Amino acid sequence: MWTRSWVLMAVATAAVPAASVCQTDEQRGREIAVRADRLARGYGDLTARLTMVLRDRKGRERRREMRIQVLETEGDGERTLLVFDNPRDLRGTALLTHGNPSGDDSQWLYLPALKRVKRIASSGRSGSFMGSEFSYEDIRSQAIARHRYRLAGEEPLEGEDCWIVERVSRDAESTYSRQLIWIDRSEHRVRRIDYYDRDEQLLKTLRLKGFRRYLDRFWRPDEMEMVNHQTSRSTRILWHEYAFGVGLDQRDFDRASLEWAG
Repeated sequence: MWTRSWVLMAVATAAVPAASVCQTDEQRGREIAVRADRLARGYGDLTARLTMVLRDRKGRERRREMRIQVLETEGDGERTLLVFDNPRDLRGTALLTHGNPSGDDSQWLYLPALKRVKRIASSGRSGSFMGSEFSYEDIRSQAIARHRYRLAGEEPLEGEDCWIVERVSRDAESTYSRQLIWIDRSEHRVRRIDYYDRDEQLLKTLRLKGFRRYLDRFWRPDEMEMVNHQTSRSTRILWHEYAFGVGLDQRDFDRASLEWAG
């Protein structure tokens, strides 16, 4: 998030204090990111259904159906379980992520055909998640402490005035040299992220669309689209059936849950 695990940056209306005009670009960029992150918290737990649409450079599409559950945990960030329901050859495949705001997340992938749980190593997080344009790094939590920030500019995007915040990972194994994030001023929603590779070339762009407000507080997108500019491939994720406060606990996110979740 997605961003938290799936980016998932739902936030309420807020303004950067007027005192920020005296701050450096680094301080202002971090302040905006911290504010958005803080306002995104407090939902407790959620579930949703997702449709993933993979499109190749010739426009051919493949569809996958998934479900996701997310739990906020005290001091540990988020725990996320993502399970494939269709197509049949992927049914039961599951990805479990344990967020760690001050360190490295832990990720495990369950492959039902092999009846095997595979831990995703830090060096493997640049790899494609199940053939999509999202990497394992993209769908881990984006903890504030693991990045440096800078306010890079301001410009409108799709009718919304936005800050452009540069985010640079402190992880030497990150896929990206930097990211540029468009955050709207009205609701602090992440609207777009540009990802630059280690050669400083634009690699991918993520756009978040169709925001809805839940529980009079939390903004969630109906659609996320990741476009790879270097391969001309793209992946859309359509979100359905959001439900909050469903009663999940940490037992729903242990390694054993990978096998029975499918």
